[in-house]
Amino acid sequence: MGHRAELPSSDLLHIPDGHLFTKLPKVWGAIGLACLAGSWFAAGGDSHVFAPSFLVAFLFGLSLALGALFFTMIQFAARAGWSVTVRRTAESLMAPLPFFAVLFLGVYIFRDFLFSHWIGVTAETTDDKILARKLPYLNEGFWTLRAIIYFALWSGFSFVFRKLSVKQDAEGGEAITGRLQLLSYPGIIAFGTTATFAAIDWNMSINPHFYSTMWGVQFFAGCFVSAVCMIALIHLALHRTGLIGSAVNQEHYHDLGKLIFAFTVFWAYVSFSQYFLIWYANIPEETLFYSTRSETWSVLGAMLMAGHFGAPFLFMMPRTVKKTPWALMVGCLWMIVFHYLDLYYNVMPNFSPDSVHFSAVDILSVLGVFGIYFAIVTTVMRKAALVPLKDPRLGEALNFQNI
Repeated sequence: MGHRAELPSSDLLHIPDGHLFTKLPKVWGAIGLACLAGSWFAAGGDSHVFAPSFLVAFLFGLSLALGALFFTMIQFAARAGWSVTVRRTAESLMAPLPFFAVLFLGVYIFRDFLFSHWIGVTAETTDDKILARKLPYLNEGFWTLRAIIYFALWSGFSFVFRKLSVKQDAEGGEAITGRLQLLSYPGIIAFGTTATFAAIDWNMSINPHFYSTMWGVQFFAGCFVSAVCMIALIHLALHRTGLIGSAVNQEHYHDLGKLIFAFTVFWAYVSFSQYFLIWYANIPEETLFYSTRSETWSVLGAMLMAGHFGAPFLFMMPRTVKKTPWALMVGCLWMIVFHYLDLYYNVMPNFSPDSVHFSAVDILSVLGVFGIYFAIVTTVMRKAALVPLKDPRLGEALNFQNI
């Protein structure tokens, strides 16, 4: 599995006491709690104002953790060697998935407003034929059960992958790598299924008349590209603060940049495919999504075309950008912001079709959820080495060079 190269000193591979990163959990935790509370007060305690902003923030934070879970599993499934030294960061980013199960209680509390079209509706109480056909799936009991299944699977996979990876730091050997590789195959299938249905349940079902077979894939593309951006940003920050050493080098940033570039294109491909198929078929229930956004929300739609694809496609194409830390940082921050705007564009017009009112409630909500999420991530990062110390493919990662 590759020649074992020499690691940087242990001081560079653990977050020492007194280091800047040790302060981040308290700082980000305080920011998160203050912003989340501030968002509620900025909304004037009106759940109809707060709930949509909270849902967007919830989906944004969850997407980062889910993207990191998929990144971890796909590296094992592909028997990837280059990514071993960046994989531990992905493991830290996916670790807070149980936190989102707790945060989902907020979505559940506001369910009567967020999903008012079908919550509490029965076939006997509706004259809507389209909705009536969907009620065996879109009913509160089954919706709640599915959420429990999603979080149980996501939390279980993240716990097992993280626990065994850290356990390998002490035990070494190839047995744990083999076990996680075998687990990654059903894990990827379960991830693809649950992430798709979660995107449908918590986003597309806001308006149950609309449907698209591309919806789950589009959500997945946003999850993955934003998670890879977070992995790159964290490693850039670790380098700037004197950690990691040569365990993650310019070649790793180049490959992370290539993944960001590739999935930016993939997101654009899926998004255009969804639009083209709906435009071509011209079925009223399908065109509803775009007709709602064709006037008031058209500026944000154009921004997404330019900012989520056009600009990053041109910016991230050169090799030098992927290998230049400040340029890669700019590209990653840009993509994360536009990933949030993409989720905002998907959710908000359902509640405000005639006006765009991006407000303090939206900003405080996403900062609140992200702050608490990142506080947990940085806490987890302190509990183990920053790279898998005895992974059998570690040598390949340390000696990695792009051809």
